[in-house]
Amino acid sequence: MPRIEVGGTPPYTVTVESGALTRAGMPQTRVALIVDAGLPAEWVELAQRAFHPELTIDVPSGDACKTLDVLGTVLSRLAAANLPRDGAVIGLGGGATTDLAGFAAASYLRGVAYYSVPTTLLGMVDAAVGGKTGINLPEGKNLVGAFWPPRAVWCDPQVLGSLPPAVFREGAAEAYKHGLISDPTLLGRVLSPDFRPDHAGFEATLADAIAVKAGVVTRDLTEQGERAYLNFGHTLAHAIEAVTHHGVSHGDAVGYGMHYAALLSRELGGTDLSAHTRRFLDWQRPKALPALEFGALSAYMARDKKADSQGVRFVLLHGLARPYLARVPEATLSSVFDLWRSDVSSPVPK
Repeated sequence: MPRIEVGGTPPYTVTVESGALTRAGMPQTRVALIVDAGLPAEWVELAQRAFHPELTIDVPSGDACKTLDVLGTVLSRLAAANLPRDGAVIGLGGGATTDLAGFAAASYLRGVAYYSVPTTLLGMVDAAVGGKTGINLPEGKNLVGAFWPPRAVWCDPQVLGSLPPAVFREGAAEAYKHGLISDPTLLGRVLSPDFRPDHAGFEATLADAIAVKAGVVTRDLTEQGERAYLNFGHTLAHAIEAVTHHGVSHGDAVGYGMHYAALLSRELGGTDLSAHTRRFLDWQRPKALPALEFGALSAYMARDKKADSQGVRFVLLHGLARPYLARVPEATLSSVFDLWRSDVSSPVPK
């Protein structure tokens, strides 16, 4: 049973174990459960038996839940139920659900305990670990939020067996990204036929991918330095999500964004890693992109969370596991965009 410790105040544990929900527990007795409305009923019922919530709040699936309107509804329901300061909020669902639930917990009564139960691969590897919570605005993704670490995270690989294959492959983008920026052994393991929830070695690979983020977060909780590297591929990805109104999922967008970042890295003198990112796209088979104009994407990239008064900073790679931040001239961004767009114009559809 892998147990991954994440440093912070207070520290917390990520448990990766088949059947983790049946052994989960917390000291709080008054609990609200925020649930992705698209989850299979069996997983919701299992969580209700484990946590005995006095209130269960269904929210829309995916980024449709990460809005000011949905957040307001959730907060109003917590208040109407008189959830006390010593109560707790649990997020059960994919990364969007846990982002919303964590931000609701951070906001309600200026902060109540939060616990995370991710049910997608993307949520387990990335969104549920690290304490970043938030919602989107029409102007861009994750522009409103707070650092509010969970008290515990429970990852049950059995849940992943119920995911559609395309959704599972979407989530693999974050695990592959951790291989590119930190642990190259993950690259082959993610693309292996053994990378599936019913394989005996899957739990260890999942835990190793989570451990990459846990280590970075422990060293840099509030993204003052190293944590920004976790956003490799995300600058373009978030822009794609915004321009398409989330018609392209986060995981698919990250797959595309990593390839763009690899091409940028090569253009600026780094080792050419685009074969790795192209190989991942061939494996992932992301949703085909609509027509995209650099100018429209550039406006969203300029509002990226890594931007400062001098402009946007891209996460690039000198080589495998050698990330760095760089400002890239607009002309270079545009010319590499044209190269990237040509290269990804005909991915295998899901």
